[in-house]
Amino acid sequence: MEASHPRVSKPKRNGGGEQWRAALFLSPSWLLLLLFFFVPTILTFYFAFTNMALTGATAAKTEFIGFENFKYMFQDANFRTSVWNTLIFLIFSAVIGQQVMGFIIAVLMNGRKQWFRSVIGSIVIAGWVAPEVVCAFVWFAFLNDTGTVNAAIESLGMKPVAWLYTFPMVSVIVANIWHGTAFSMMVFQAALGDVPKEVEESAMIDGASAWQRMIRITLPMIIGSVTTNMVLVTLQTLGSFTLIYALTGGGPGMATETLPIYMYHQAFVNYQLGYGTAISLMLLVIGIVASLLYMRMLKVKL
Repeated sequence: MEASHPRVSKPKRNGGGEQWRAALFLSPSWLLLLLFFFVPTILTFYFAFTNMALTGATAAKTEFIGFENFKYMFQDANFRTSVWNTLIFLIFSAVIGQQVMGFIIAVLMNGRKQWFRSVIGSIVIAGWVAPEVVCAFVWFAFLNDTGTVNAAIESLGMKPVAWLYTFPMVSVIVANIWHGTAFSMMVFQAALGDVPKEVEESAMIDGASAWQRMIRITLPMIIGSVTTNMVLVTLQTLGSFTLIYALTGGGPGMATETLPIYMYHQAFVNYQLGYGTAISLMLLVIGIVASLLYMRMLKVKL
């Protein structure tokens, strides 16, 4: 008859102690978030409702003025012009340009040999990894009066064109597409790599053309990646400042003055920090509305 062994009870874990230790380890990151994210965000919302300025009578004493900045904003013709410029730049540079170009390049590279993918990918990524100010100087050298484009035009016996003056918005849109397409390309490459080959082969056997397979099989299967990429590219493009400012300075006139450029001019050139902060909130609202519209149109749930 076997001797019975007393059951040894396992010591209970001190759940409360582990939670406190976890909170202690996370406290530095929470402190950094509090100092560099939450506090600036709260101050931004507060300053948008004040007359804060760097010069003048209001610089000595900042006062809460309610919605006066926003009332003036919607009566400001220059603000409306900058919003229109921002929407044009966003639609043609991000929604159409980077999305479409990135998808086309990803499709053309899909299933190709590794050396081909490496060469093309490196060329496209080179423009993305370069800082925006470097991209601006590259395109300035390419498009200015004595640049590469006009040199090629003159060699063909045609009259040179002042591209940055005659077609300023087209110039900054093309430059931003060149700079940012690589990100969309990489997102779509990863998404296309996850599409099961068996599904496409079955559709091919059933007689579906390449276009039908793309529209009815591939795109519905990567719709989540399309939406994610569109949101990220939109937010990045909405905040684009350096490329435009270094290339055209927002000019000529206000031809390329998007909201970030206009916000900078109001806050740090005209020294109206309260009004500039209010403009930044409108930029945030545009980004949120655009993201929600993408998700609704493409029927992607949060």
